[in-house]
Amino acid sequence: MGHGWEGVVLKLLRGKDFKFTVTRTDEVTEHYRRIHVTDGGMLALTGVHPTMWVRLWFDDAGKPHQRAYTLVDPDPETGTFTLEFALHDGAASEWARKAAPGDTIEATVQGTGFETPDPAPARLFVVADPASLPAVKSLLGALPKTPATIWFETQHATDGDLDRLGLRLDAGLHDVRTVERRTSGGHLVQEVKAALPDLLGDPEDAYVWITCDTTTTRALASYVRKELSVPRHRVHALGYWRS
Repeated sequence: MGHGWEGVVLKLLRGKDFKFTVTRTDEVTEHYRRIHVTDGGMLALTGVHPTMWVRLWFDDAGKPHQRAYTLVDPDPETGTFTLEFALHDGAASEWARKAAPGDTIEATVQGTGFETPDPAPARLFVVADPASLPAVKSLLGALPKTPATIWFETQHATDGDLDRLGLRLDAGLHDVRTVERRTSGGHLVQEVKAALPDLLGDPEDAYVWITCDTTTTRALASYVRKELSVPRHRVHALGYWRS
């Protein structure tokens, strides 16, 4: 499958192409699927860093369609990792629902990177949902001794079962606040705004990670920067999907 104009741009930006092969799939919930793959030699060439992601290429009615996914449990020695899909409508979820051992998918690595906050934060403040769950897991793994307050937005009853979904939490270190998705993310924005000012402390000592739908992410990123005066370099904000 050709990658269209997006593929041409990524090539110009020195993107590297690989082919992954499915080895196993896990039905975590009816709305969340875990797919284990071999990496086609990628990790040996690129190495691994926290929150590392790749662009996967899907066929969308004959047209190339790419989406970014975070690697879960990458192992350069075995050349394996896992991909996790919050299932909804669209070409990516359709592929994930049907994926079976032996299936392959093309991928491009370009633009991925992670810098540990310096100085290290006294506390993490994370706003996320099932689509960004793999990235949150990787972030917590990169800062294993840093306490975190996590607002986790759910659309389905099964989304709140964080242990089943694989979020590795230290019960004595982290505070997880499950928030039901209402008013297109507006309820989550209200919940964060109501609690964060009293929890934040010195903005220079915090690190705020916001990875929800694009509209919610923009609203909260603007709020923490402008109204709570959290420095831009202490905020990571990236919309993972559009509502």
